[in-house]
Amino acid sequence: MATDAAHTRWWQIFEVVFGLPLVAAIALHRLVPFTMPRGRLLTAGGLLLIGAGVALVILARRGFARRRQPTDPGRPTSAIVTTGVFGFSRNPLYLGGVCVLAGLALVVNAPWVLVLLVPAIIACHVLLFAPEEWYLAAKFGAEYHAYAASVPRWIGVRRRG
Repeated sequence: MATDAAHTRWWQIFEVVFGLPLVAAIALHRLVPFTMPRGRLLTAGGLLLIGAGVALVILARRGFARRRQPTDPGRPTSAIVTTGVFGFSRNPLYLGGVCVLAGLALVVNAPWVLVLLVPAIIACHVLLFAPEEWYLAAKFGAEYHAYAASVPRWIGVRRRG
């Protein structure tokens, strides 16, 4: 791992922070199964979430590629990406991943996934967002602070500063 990076440990990635709770949810579902009432509305909502999540991930990766920035937070970055989906979310890759997981939970009727998304999102704040924000603030200073003040961490309307 590079020393000039937001994350220096192998487990500081989406796949671990959200993957472990996903595996635990699958195990819990086998041990203590429970389901939500089935319905087209839940399935349609799940499919919409999956579609939105996939779109966010694709658009975010394209935004990084256009600026020649890595998507791996373990690699150093040389610029802040603030356009496209980064104009309404500072973390569209994580947001997209959460949307996909929540959507899958609705489509396959796996409420344990939804339950364990809550601690995964909290862990994401502590293990992923905090190091990334410290890194970007230290590397880009006022430019990053202005961006962080105007764009929400998860999703929202760009605030005027």
